Amino acid sequence: MESLLKFQLETFAMSSLLLSRFSRLYLRKPPALGFRHLVGARFLSETPLCHIYGAEHCGENWLEEEIGRLMITDFSGPSCWTRVLEKTVPMDTMAETGTMGASHGWVLTSKYGPFLSDDLNPGVSESDSSGIVLPDFETLPHCQTELVTNVAMSSSSPDDEDCILAVKFVGPQLSLCRPAEENIKWVNIRIEDPGFFNSRVMYSKRDKKFAMPAYGGTHIGYWDLGENLEKPKVCRNGFYTPPLLQSEWVELDLCCTIEELVESRSTQEMFMIKRFRKRNNNKGGRMEEHQILVFKQGLNRFNPGQWCYTNDIGDLCIFISKSEPFCLKASSHQKCQNSIYFIDKNERGIFTLGDKCKTSNFSNFTAPYFIPPQSYLNANRSN
Repeated sequence: MESLLKFQLETFAMSSLLLSRFSRLYLRKPPALGFRHLVGARFLSETPLCHIYGAEHCGENWLEEEIGRLMITDFSGPSCWTRVLEKTVPMDTMAETGTMGASHGWVLTSKYGPFLSDDLNPGVSESDSSGIVLPDFETLPHCQTELVTNVAMSSSSPDDEDCILAVKFVGPQLSLCRPAEENIKWVNIRIEDPGFFNSRVMYSKRDKKFAMPAYGGTHIGYWDLGENLEKPKVCRNGFYTPPLLQSEWVELDLCCTIEELVESRSTQEMFMIKRFRKRNNNKGGRMEEHQILVFKQGLNRFNPGQWCYTNDIGDLCIFISKSEPFCLKASSHQKCQNSIYFIDKNERGIFTLGDKCKTSNFSNFTAPYFIPPQSYLNANRSN
């Protein structure tokens, strides 16, 4: 495992050097006018495990929009490498405010109103790319719909009849819709508990509900379009914290904390990830990943619902980005087991849970989204 980890970490620094080798113009063809293609014809190639690196500017499209060739860092093998695809995307999607969030390779934008597209999915060819025009957001009283924490989907394709899209705005509002419906309507929820105002939403296939951890991870709220629409299911199960030194707790108290939930679809396990990010004033004040703690349910036989700290998630690896997080079997994807891969707007790295070691590199990642592999997407279609 050590040799695999060393090999993967070395390729992080090398991947950026490959980018200068690609520099030819490629003008994008007019996109298809239809907004819903047949599901069976959507993926013309396998979607690799990857993250979006950016776009190489190459001209304008037929709408006179600036476009670029999609750049991805491919994680599908034991190493990672950055490549430039033939597929072109609007350069607007690479701006810091160009996208609102992503899930399963689908990205939500709002330049001309809410629009859900597969532009950033490298497994979808440009000629087959499609999107869904969504209704304008409806802002509830004392809420806002400009800033979004993230988006999540209950299925890997919004074309699925039962797929539900969730948009969590900064503040009290959570909005849900079914993108495949002929007359799409938003169902807007005003969350009363301020502990959820900055939370990130995810979909639990096990519980068949959208879930969010409250600030500090003290409790979890569950929402759906049924019984838990107006009144969420709330679980307060407590924490069993790791045995850290007092000096270590003092250091963590100085950090900005982010809680995220991620589900292992293969093992039916739920994990809570606590990320501790710290400002490095010696590097221009940039935010850096300082520590990551993982909590798991089911380790306390007297209280199975309690979140217990663990530094061993077995043959699993977790991918955290601005997109909806996901979990894979490490050995099936030639990744480092018991590890967390993360990317933010200025940092990308691996955190190994066993030795609490972080290795990362820094760059400008304008669309910091991990895209799950095709096998994960196929397994997460609505039944």
